[in-house]
Amino acid sequence: MIKLKALHFDKIWGYEEWIASVHPGGRQEEFYDAVGKDFPLLVKIIEAKDFLSVQVHPDDQLARELEGEKERGKTECWYVLAAEEGAKLVYGLKGSYTTEELRQAIEEGRLEDYLNLASVKKGDFIFIPAGTVHAIGGGLRLLEVQQSCDITYRLYDWKRGRELHVEKSLQAIKNTPPLPVTSFKKSFSCPYFQLNLVDSIEESGKESKDRLLFVLEAGDSAALSSDSESFSLHAEEIFFIKAGESPALKGKARFMEIKAL
Repeated sequence: MIKLKALHFDKIWGYEEWIASVHPGGRQEEFYDAVGKDFPLLVKIIEAKDFLSVQVHPDDQLARELEGEKERGKTECWYVLAAEEGAKLVYGLKGSYTTEELRQAIEEGRLEDYLNLASVKKGDFIFIPAGTVHAIGGGLRLLEVQQSCDITYRLYDWKRGRELHVEKSLQAIKNTPPLPVTSFKKSFSCPYFQLNLVDSIEESGKESKDRLLFVLEAGDSAALSSDSESFSLHAEEIFFIKAGESPALKGKARFMEIKAL
């Protein structure tokens, strides 16, 4: 069992913390050694004071075609940790559009008319398959679980002047309607990862897969212990648990269990 230390990155819109990563762009060496050099997921906390760029990520095949054979695509999801009243995000497009319609809208500065805005609150869950147009809005703090990939194609940046990747974005966009935004239920899975809400270690049990435990809530005396060490628990800490390990929980806590599939 390892308690992972976050890597902090300031951004023009706020900041992000890579809390479980072996990606070369931000690698936790202890985690890297523990998982045997590769782990297919990257987990972040994102604090947004302003809108991020409107962006899209490639799927596995397009990532390899455009960026190199060793690249992964980027399917991701967000769990809302905190949200100011009225917080919104871009979640897909309002309809199905051709590449030329979108290119013309970008050239004419009208892309905002095509973006689907969704209101979100604490506890909501948003699934972002590769190819989905999206942007996190201001006033949001999110737990992000994604494939271990740092490829981002900016489609639009609210006139902030940063580099755009319009042609690659247009290749990556898929016109699949996004799933509804809903509060997180007990579990979620896709081809790349599984998330489970657990209130006790017994719910998780001895797993045949490595897993991460992200602390959502912890009582004053809550602690997680293995044979050799014990950790007091606090919200937003994350632990890597090797396959077969079954640490003991003292007190009350709620976790988001994260497993690669």
